[in-house]
Amino acid sequence: MNAFFKFFLIVVPLATVGLVANAQTPGALAPGAPMMQHERMDPAKMQERMAKHQEELKVKLNLSAAQANAWTTVVAAMQPPADMAAPMNPENRKKMREEMASLTTPERIDRMSARAAQRSAELAKRAAAVKNFYWVLNHDQQKIFDAETLRHFPGIGKPGHPG
Repeated sequence: MNAFFKFFLIVVPLATVGLVANAQTPGALAPGAPMMQHERMDPAKMQERMAKHQEELKVKLNLSAAQANAWTTVVAAMQPPADMAAPMNPENRKKMREEMASLTTPERIDRMSARAAQRSAELAKRAAAVKNFYWVLNHDQQKIFDAETLRHFPGIGKPGHPG
């Protein structure tokens, strides 16, 4: 199993649990902790940025006509899920907190587990699409793809990094 897949197998469930736990305890910061409240990026800007990166990668890969279908498939698979397209506004956050507060602990755990399973299934779908695309590339294109996707993992490949 490669490091990329291991990373997601570990981080996605942990991030999901962390996000849900954070949503249940609004404003619970340690005394003296800096206020690191970040607004979610505008979905339209995020889509625009992703499209730009995809187009740059497509140009660098110099895909043949025979590879165009695989490219279209992988780009479609990389689109964010519909539930992530809408920004989480304060009203929606409040509603989610109230809903979670009305549940028992086992029900909250089940809800978090279901969400983690959903995200895991989304990751598996994306991973399969990327792998299928990767094997359509020739050796030189694979090297370019490897280098370009490595940029998303700061520190990996640098001396002293454990991954």
